[in-house]
Amino acid sequence: MTRTGILVELENGAVKETTLGVMAAAQGGEIFALVAEGDASSVKETLAQYGAATVVDIKGDVMSSPDLAAQVLCDAVSAYELGALLGTASSAGKDIFARAAALMGQPLVSDCVEVNVADKTAKKSHFSGKTVATLKVDAPVFLCTIRPNVYEASESAAAGELVEFNCESADPGLIKIVEVKTDAGGKLDLTEAPVIITGGRAIKSADNFSMLDACAEKLGAAVGASRAAVDAGYAPHSMQVGQTGKTVSPRLYIACGVSGAVQHFAGMKTSKVIVAINEDKDAPIFSKCDYGIVGDIFEVVPKLTEKL
Repeated sequence: MTRTGILVELENGAVKETTLGVMAAAQGGEIFALVAEGDASSVKETLAQYGAATVVDIKGDVMSSPDLAAQVLCDAVSAYELGALLGTASSAGKDIFARAAALMGQPLVSDCVEVNVADKTAKKSHFSGKTVATLKVDAPVFLCTIRPNVYEASESAAAGELVEFNCESADPGLIKIVEVKTDAGGKLDLTEAPVIITGGRAIKSADNFSMLDACAEKLGAAVGASRAAVDAGYAPHSMQVGQTGKTVSPRLYIACGVSGAVQHFAGMKTSKVIVAINEDKDAPIFSKCDYGIVGDIFEVVPKLTEKL
């Protein structure tokens, strides 16, 4: 049975849903939940409920430096004899895991859409999502980050024994996180949102995104934009979904006035359910969606919001 470490990410003192999804990918092995931020004892029950045999409370201000966090992960791998180390392909996860891989001198498979810990194999998309490669890792430790939301959280009760791990490694002092600035209004992170509603060129103006905001509020969704909408100045690049924007994998993706160019599809093709709303019945998005509505987004979206 493989011993697998999971880097736990918290939000407002609770375990992120995306972390619970990563834990689901590791079920079947012995899971060590590595908590390097917040109060580990307050999330112990949740982690045990979703499969953590051991909850490791990492002491010290570890997350203030990605270099120190990476070194502590390496120390934990050695101390608990972990055969695999998984995390979310979030901004923090991708940063820390890349540094940890460099310190270990081992390969890293990032942004995976499927993993098999026992076989040390991982799947990830290539060539703008046109193909999926299966990669076999030949290394002592299976290092992977998993795309948010590709795995559903799944309960699998385990012991959840709480142990302390004292950080003895010194911070190399190369980088120090002094402040984290979030989007105004506490909007959901696109890459981790369970539901996304996106506006394309047909949104016509930046002001019209308020229509999508209203619908998103009812759905508990994040709001995205196509490259065409961003290039037209309707939305900032931080909202862009696609090959040159953010890669997302929500449970539900609603494309409003998005044509469905291959570059956009590459960034959201792993969405569980895709709904398209477009006036053009021949738009490419209709060949890629689960549900399609031929209609004016300025009529359909407000009606959807009203029903919600």
